[in-house]
Amino acid sequence: MNYTAEYRDKLCTPEEAVQVVKSGDWVDYTTSLGKPALLDRALAKRRDELIDVKIRGNLISGPIEIAECDPTQEHFIYNSWHCSAYERKLCDRGLCYFIPMVFHNNSAYYKHFLTVNVAMACVTPMDRHGYFNFSTATGVSAQILRKADIVILEINEHLPKLYGGYDECIHISEVNYIVEGEHDPLPDIQYPAPSVIDEQIAANLIPYMTDGMTLQLGIGTLPHAVGNLIAQSDLKDLGMHTELCSDAYLQLHKAGKLTNNRKTVNRGKGVLGIAIGSRETYEWIDENPGIAAYPLEYVNSPEVIAHIDNMLSINSCLEVDLYGQVSSESSGMRQISGTGGQLDFLTGTAASRGGKAFICMSSTYRDKHGIRYSRIVPRFGGDIITSPRSQVYYVATEYGVANLVGRSTWERAEAIISLAHPDFRESLLAAAEAQHIWRRSNQR
Repeated sequence: MNYTAEYRDKLCTPEEAVQVVKSGDWVDYTTSLGKPALLDRALAKRRDELIDVKIRGNLISGPIEIAECDPTQEHFIYNSWHCSAYERKLCDRGLCYFIPMVFHNNSAYYKHFLTVNVAMACVTPMDRHGYFNFSTATGVSAQILRKADIVILEINEHLPKLYGGYDECIHISEVNYIVEGEHDPLPDIQYPAPSVIDEQIAANLIPYMTDGMTLQLGIGTLPHAVGNLIAQSDLKDLGMHTELCSDAYLQLHKAGKLTNNRKTVNRGKGVLGIAIGSRETYEWIDENPGIAAYPLEYVNSPEVIAHIDNMLSINSCLEVDLYGQVSSESSGMRQISGTGGQLDFLTGTAASRGGKAFICMSSTYRDKHGIRYSRIVPRFGGDIITSPRSQVYYVATEYGVANLVGRSTWERAEAIISLAHPDFRESLLAAAEAQHIWRRSNQR
């Protein structure tokens, strides 16, 4: 069947397409490279015609024109359920509001609770069967567009096409409008070289790793340090099952370590939900039969993760308190990132046969004035708790690794203090005594 005529009937300019947006509407931009840049620009031009239009997105690099053009937020209100570095700056400026969301609930939230009047998404060009591919935004796109009253697709000629398990594409029969236009090349994200401390933490994790394990690596310099170290190690036959695919996996692939041959779920396939990385990573995943993109309701499902033998999950955090609570998304009241899938992978990996879940951080950080602070704190007093103490397992810093499973409050305090920088251990010990989670017989 030829879908050319239907395509032409639905083709319009961005300016024409955004006329469907009404005051009070909820509009969705999906995620990351799924951001509809041409439509966003056209919608921003309608600012003075519209009141109280709410837009959702996440992990989007700037600029988001509807947020930038309306500092009073009388016309557009932008909301994110996982902040990129750019969206974090919007939050700092009061131009973005955070939506708490555990990633495996993403589809269910949209299906059962959220309103989507207009969904806008960047996709690959239509294939001969009438399908558009969600590309690196497969993890979240399908249910958002399925829920929408009106669906507008923006064709991005640079997006990689990802093969998928399900919900990786949408048919033209489900689309209301299509827009075309020239796009900038995909961002070529390069991460800083791992620090000495990152490499020390990565080295502390290596003894816990085995051949044939399946990896979930978060984003940032630490996962890249882990990827580098594994790529240089003797480990082999590794698998990928991750909400977010970054260059860390590309490193493992290039070293011949990432075969996916010993996975107990999706054998032979590296599974991802979203991809953010360098252009080389996008070229690697493009039409790669060894890669399968799935919705986050599947990728991050604790039940699915639990069926993957020897699952290894490595995520970062900002702070840990002496009770074992983890803050990964805020610094005080300042939103940094989001809940994401950390809790999903902690829960699922703990139930995996041979599974190990790690929360990693440097023991200290310095503020803009150069003053050093401990990332291990006595107790939280306003920071958002991302992972409760009851579901935190291994915690790692450059000073070692501690397993908190089944440990009482005093045992946890002792183990966590051993991971702190030596300069802060005495004050943490004193705090533990004051909080009645330190045995008098414990050695100082």
